[in-house]
Amino acid sequence: MKVVDVKTKPAPLAEHPNGAPDCCGLYVHVPFCVRKCPYCSFFSITDLSLKKKYIDALAKEMTFYAGRRLFFDTVYFGGGTPCLLAPSEISFLLGRIRETFRISEDSEITLEANPGAVPAGGWRGYRQAGVNRVNLGAQSFREKNLRFLGRIHSAEAAARAVGSARDAGIENIGLDLIYGLPSQTMAEWQEDLRKALSLVPEHLSCYMLSYEKGTPMQRAAQRAEIVPLDESRSAGLFAFTLEFLAENGYPPYEISNFARTDSQNPGRFQSRHNRKYWDLSPYLGLGPSAHSYLPPARFSNVVSVEGYIRAVDGGRPPVRMSEIPNREQRMMERVMLGLRTAQGVDLARFAGDFGVSFCEVFARPLARMIREDFLVLSEKRCAPTFKGMRFHDGICELLVREI
Repeated sequence: MKVVDVKTKPAPLAEHPNGAPDCCGLYVHVPFCVRKCPYCSFFSITDLSLKKKYIDALAKEMTFYAGRRLFFDTVYFGGGTPCLLAPSEISFLLGRIRETFRISEDSEITLEANPGAVPAGGWRGYRQAGVNRVNLGAQSFREKNLRFLGRIHSAEAAARAVGSARDAGIENIGLDLIYGLPSQTMAEWQEDLRKALSLVPEHLSCYMLSYEKGTPMQRAAQRAEIVPLDESRSAGLFAFTLEFLAENGYPPYEISNFARTDSQNPGRFQSRHNRKYWDLSPYLGLGPSAHSYLPPARFSNVVSVEGYIRAVDGGRPPVRMSEIPNREQRMMERVMLGLRTAQGVDLARFAGDFGVSFCEVFARPLARMIREDFLVLSEKRCAPTFKGMRFHDGICELLVREI
């Protein structure tokens, strides 16, 4: 691997992929799993008997927003395990989405999938239904890691799924990987990354293992049954990941997300949908536990399949929480989300939205962050270096004190 100075190298800048930033994203939460992974804090259940009622409720929930004149250019089926819905069920939902909303002809339509849960003939069926992007939860290509993470698939199945999806005509494939497992070595993680790269995915998401509150893995760590990787080794793995993938043609466009470069269209393989979250573009979430941001309001749905179905069948939006962020909250969001990305904070947009200069508001900590090579400032943007991505939380904590 070519040695690069992590202290000074700025994160690579990538232009916005297809679709204007003000187009909405549509997220559909599929709350079913064959088995709950011990590290996962996302809402899901293993009772598949509710699937038919849930699908009917989704179609009804869409009608609550039909009059909002929303225009979507991304649809994202997340979970849970969305591939527990048959291709015919995905086709039905996409049909209802097109009937209810305005959808761009070149929309990015993503399906998250577990390599161990895709039905026979599923890939071709999903492609025919309209799915043009797949995010595979490979997590690791080492069997011992998959067992530790409670995954239901093998390393071979994950690799095979990539080929099967391509054979079915899906040309945009992302892989999710988890690292920072207890006692994981740099060599082991590099081997996982090399295996992932050998499959030539368009996208990689590399998430540091976290011990989320209320998960079996967090409880095991509290009982000292698991000893989390120490902070210095985790930091080393993070820095290595950014450098290694950038050197191999997958520069990070966000702290945990990497896209294969395309000289004709630099942002082509970035997740257009996920970019909306970091850009503070509007998005609508459907299904139990789904979150939405339709300015000026943020709101989220009930965290219960039964409660969700009950509300929708009763003619009520299944919203459990709603708020309108104040100016300070929106400014904090802009800083914290913007500095997760290689593009950073758009200075003109910040000034236009808040009526103040970014450089003036954050003058004192900004000078230090630039001097110590955490951030780089240009005429248009303030963006993190690789080192800045590593210390994102600490940088944002210093900046938001000025708000």
